[in-house]
Amino acid sequence: MNAEPPIRASDTERDEIAKRIQAATAEGRLTLEEADERLTGVFASKYQHELATFVADLPSEELARPAARGAAPRDRAGADAGVEHRANIAVAIHAAIVVVISVFLISTWARGDSSFFWPAFPMFWLFMSLLGNMRGRRSRRTGGPNRR
Repeated sequence: MNAEPPIRASDTERDEIAKRIQAATAEGRLTLEEADERLTGVFASKYQHELATFVADLPSEELARPAARGAAPRDRAGADAGVEHRANIAVAIHAAIVVVISVFLISTWARGDSSFFWPAFPMFWLFMSLLGNMRGRRSRRTGGPNRR
């Protein structure tokens, strides 16, 4: 048997597969979590035959391709979905940091002798920063008045 060695995948091939996955996500064929898993796998792939497994259950490009007039908004929707997903992760990280710092402040206050609840002041500003972050992301996504 003369088995051919596997052929390495190029960056262009990985990008093409990633675009198909993003398009499928924009069409609602994949959830954000599924798309994230597949994209991680695509960019970690070394060989061409590995790339095919990430789009095997998706329709071919000809079937999935929208009409020429409708192509641009769907492409933007796929890109926007990735940006929105990263923005949601950033807000979640910000919220986790606010909670950890707040718990630290409250536990420090509880161990002390002060009856005055001084952690309220820094906690107020922490929560205001979180609300500002959430509001800013929402207005950028919807094109609201705070759009920069």
